[in-house]
Amino acid sequence: MPDLPGLPGLPDLPGPPGLPATPSASAPPTPPVALAELLAREELELRLIAGPGEAELLWVHASEMADPYPYLLGGELLLSAGVLLTNPDAYVARLVEAGAAALGFGVRPVHEAVPPELVAACDRHGMPLVEVGPGTPFTAIARAVWGLMAAARERELRRVTRAQQALATAAARPDPVPEVLRRLAVRLDGRAALLTAGGEELHAAGPRPAPGVTDALGRLARLVAREGPGAPASATDTVDGSHLLAYPLGGTERPALAVATRHRLPGDHTIAGVAAVLLSLLTAPHQGATATARSAALVRMLLGAAPDEVAPLLGEDPWTVVHAHRTDGTPADRFAAEALGAALGSGLVDGGREAESEWGAAPEPGADQGRGADAAADARVRGADAGARPAPVRVLLPAGRTAAPQPGWTLGASAPRPAADLADADTGAARALGHAEATRAPLHTETPLTGLAALLPPGPAAAHARALLAPLTAPLAETLRCWLSLHGSWDRTAVALSVHRNTVRQRIARCGELLGVDLDAMDVRTELWLALRRG
Repeated sequence: MPDLPGLPGLPDLPGPPGLPATPSASAPPTPPVALAELLAREELELRLIAGPGEAELLWVHASEMADPYPYLLGGELLLSAGVLLTNPDAYVARLVEAGAAALGFGVRPVHEAVPPELVAACDRHGMPLVEVGPGTPFTAIARAVWGLMAAARERELRRVTRAQQALATAAARPDPVPEVLRRLAVRLDGRAALLTAGGEELHAAGPRPAPGVTDALGRLARLVAREGPGAPASATDTVDGSHLLAYPLGGTERPALAVATRHRLPGDHTIAGVAAVLLSLLTAPHQGATATARSAALVRMLLGAAPDEVAPLLGEDPWTVVHAHRTDGTPADRFAAEALGAALGSGLVDGGREAESEWGAAPEPGADQGRGADAAADARVRGADAGARPAPVRVLLPAGRTAAPQPGWTLGASAPRPAADLADADTGAARALGHAEATRAPLHTETPLTGLAALLPPGPAAAHARALLAPLTAPLAETLRCWLSLHGSWDRTAVALSVHRNTVRQRIARCGELLGVDLDAMDVRTELWLALRRG
């Protein structure tokens, strides 16, 4: 039987944990679930009794309000037992106005059968009406929809990942531009074209669309090719049933990537965006040997190469590494990682995986890098205190790009470093992320050596630092560095290192014992801080 209805006048309850009340800019798209898939679940005993059966479901919501319109986002399967149903026609009309996808009506204990007036109203307004049998709880329907969504999302993530790999592989082939377009057309099942700023076709792959669609692609290419502060980062349109996308590729001639597909799936924008990044690299005008090598290096990184493998190809320009966690603590999937990279202005993103990043050279702050009992105890404490921590999303920003706060994310950015020092930049970004999380700041940027610290001779200063810090294991030194950077705050250091505050106290006390110093003295703290920066 349906769940017991709520009392009249009470607000609707929120949806399941982990799902946002409203879509956010950083939230990845969720593939909709076809109503027919839900009806096919025989154990739910659902029956379509009115309206069309082609609806697609984005949410599930249960409400017993006489008018749930203010609480609907659109695309819901609304579940109700009809507690306050007095005017079926007006009720259904409001659901249609709110954009609800379908209505599920539970029989008993309020109604012995679906009211005929409700059936007639749903037929009249074109609203799918599903009869929910007395043995089916509303929670079972919601669970089934979330399960179908999770399965659809997993399929879409796999499709996007395979497409990204195929595009990156195509970009490394001898004739990369036509090959990238061909792979893109296959993956999106449509037309992919490289157009000039005037809308003329340079290269294309896939079936040729109708003339009206071709003209519309040219118009979009001219639109995104505009220069200036109002120039769009992408443009979309729908013409004769075809979904159109266009992206500017940069450069002085402002070419554009244009795509036309008959169907639009949630991951298509991500796939086309990766192709646009690759084509931007491949079509950069007047590329010399240095630019060609740089493009090859970036493509290899998209394929999973570590920075130290490609650093010789990246040239002298500085790079910034950004580490990011979702502010709600959930792991970031590929959709969210790509959206973050696009927001920061880079297509070079590593993240959204279950496993740790492949190219990050540095472990998490406080990880087991040391020796002896302290290192082993550190590993045990981290496991007991914090559990598994989501792997950060990593974004590589080229010269001229700086990190900016992003809604829904906590960011840590390294100071700009040459390609040969990307491993150190990765370490700096990890520490900056811990600092941002500890201080609840949306962004923390690693501070480069400046002022008096920069005046110290690098060689002798580094040698003195190594000698001074020699008694400390790596976990202890990292804890001391973090504690000093956070002005001796036990709680913030615990957050930054994902350990208990008592663990921080024990480590800092151990540091004082091993170094034979009073860590409450400002001159001692200052010397140790300079040593940790130089060591």
